[in-house]
Amino acid sequence: MYLAPEKKAEIFAKHGKDEKDTGSTEGQIALFTYRIEHLTKHLKNNHKDYNTERSLVKLVGKRRSLLNYLMKKDIMRYRAIVQELGLRK
Repeated sequence: MYLAPEKKAEIFAKHGKDEKDTGSTEGQIALFTYRIEHLTKHLKNNHKDYNTERSLVKLVGKRRSLLNYLMKKDIMRYRAIVQELGLRK
């Protein structure tokens, strides 16, 4: 599996409150970003893998929904996570 539990815990520790805080919006956005980057690399080599392409589009939509929620809820947290992960609108 491409995402080891240690890597997942590291992502949540860095972007959430702690490594067991898997429900925070920032942690979920960071995890989705990591998975999106992984799938993007995969698709560069396997451009006819349409199932992965569909999964990538769904993940991007989920991340966008979480970012929209965070923007409405707390604009400062939104700006911090966008800057930290290097995302752009």
